[in-house]
Amino acid sequence: MDSLRNEIRAAITRMLHQAALTSRIALGIPEEVQTPDFVVDSPREEKFGDFATNIAMQLAKAARRPPREVAALIKENFDLSQCPWVERIEIAGPGFLNFYLRHEWLQAALRQIIIRGEDYGRSKIGGGRKINVEFVSANPTGLLHMGNARGAALGDSIAALLEFCGFTVTREFYVNDTGYQIERFAASLEARYLQQYGEDVLVPEDGYHGEDLVATVKRFIAATGNDYLAASPAKRREALVRFAVSEKISAIRTSLESFGVRYDVWFSEEELHKSGAVARIVEELRERGAAYSHEGALWFRAADYGADKDEVLVRSTGAATYFAADIAYHVNKLERGFNWLINVWGADHHGHVPRVKAALKALGYDPEVLDVVIIQLVRLFRGGEIVRMSKRTGEFVTLDELLEEVGVDAARYFFVHRSADSHLDFDLDLARTQSMENPVYYVQYAHARIASLFRQLALKGLRLPAWAELDLSVLSAEEEERLIRKLADFPEEAADAALDLAPHRLTGYLYELAGLFHAFYNVHRVIGAGEALEGARLALVQATGTVLRQGLRLLGIHAPERM
Repeated sequence: MDSLRNEIRAAITRMLHQAALTSRIALGIPEEVQTPDFVVDSPREEKFGDFATNIAMQLAKAARRPPREVAALIKENFDLSQCPWVERIEIAGPGFLNFYLRHEWLQAALRQIIIRGEDYGRSKIGGGRKINVEFVSANPTGLLHMGNARGAALGDSIAALLEFCGFTVTREFYVNDTGYQIERFAASLEARYLQQYGEDVLVPEDGYHGEDLVATVKRFIAATGNDYLAASPAKRREALVRFAVSEKISAIRTSLESFGVRYDVWFSEEELHKSGAVARIVEELRERGAAYSHEGALWFRAADYGADKDEVLVRSTGAATYFAADIAYHVNKLERGFNWLINVWGADHHGHVPRVKAALKALGYDPEVLDVVIIQLVRLFRGGEIVRMSKRTGEFVTLDELLEEVGVDAARYFFVHRSADSHLDFDLDLARTQSMENPVYYVQYAHARIASLFRQLALKGLRLPAWAELDLSVLSAEEEERLIRKLADFPEEAADAALDLAPHRLTGYLYELAGLFHAFYNVHRVIGAGEALEGARLALVQATGTVLRQGLRLLGIHAPERM
């Protein structure tokens, strides 16, 4: 990522490698022994400097010397003239080297943000690499629930972060419009259809019992009359499913768009079967010796390729399994030119991951091309009690109902502010609260305060001086320096959140940034602080607004001007 902080880190890293090479003879390290991997990172406490490295501890084993002794030699051979931003180096603890930067680097970092504006933090580390991010992919048999909603917020934020870092991203929804669940859906629709004509027919026990199907069937009757009452069950079910799936997909699309999520591709599983892709993949696995027959079914030798157990590809009935279609679907993505596949799946798909990877390996692909983010369950709370039922459907709370209650911004923030692999307790009361206790309000309020300040500036007929006219050296208060340091972290935070597929890292960063801004704003006057100080502080406030706005946008959350 192209930022001053990263440039300084890179320079320190280069000179540490050089210092290690220079120190080899004194340390008695043979030339053929490579310098071990080490990190240059930010210490947790400010008193330990701006950067710290563990290189001495890593070299100590090869040198057979105490780490602090190694650290002293590395420090002695470190050429400070090649790192002009570094003021001094200190040895700490068991052998850490701590780097303290000159105060001027903060001024340069702030100036960089001001100059780059809305492009600050954007990087080219992705190099245009083509990525497919598939998420939600809910069965088109009902309404979206909380697990779908969490997957939508996560998947869309991951995609936005990757785009911000220079990847070419396609957002994709895989429509499971064939197979066993569609057969059960068809039987459920037919039961509801016949019930409308007074027939005593029950919805299958393993079918779909939601009241939304009754409404769907009524609309089907309104559109077709009783044309299908005397039709064969097969023809009736086919017509009902065609109508219902189209309607459900339309409803899912509308719900997701109201949540700020838009897809580039809606991929049909049924079309995958019709194209012959599933049959071709099954045959290829058979030809490669990766499939075998057992009890009338065709099995994939998943255990031979690193999975825990084998898996059925074709049932004894001759029907391909969902697993077979899933293999064909992932191969289709690779054939479309994607070189990184990212799926956001529910916890119930956890065991499916190694088997899909095994299948890709069996077909000659690198299984590491696939990354799967597993999301854990969501529990809704109101008044300290778990909310289990929807007032509207009598079943689960839907995404639409959640948005009506708490809005898009709170929903998206709450869904991504915890790691995907942790269970999420969603407090509806807190999400609705317009107070600093609500984390999304806390962050958005920081941006609104900044917008308010610039409205005040405009009312006074004043303006922010041109960046070249600003004397940023006057920003020396503790609250100012901490705020600038945090702003300088943004490019790295965004890149780490993207590459680790971890949007929760960005919510944590924004919350801390907002806290540092509130602490600064509550103590220091901006407008009227004196000519030089006012201009510098206005620049700091503007830079903070830029980063808050960009970070919130990456999470699909509005950066309000007023609250």
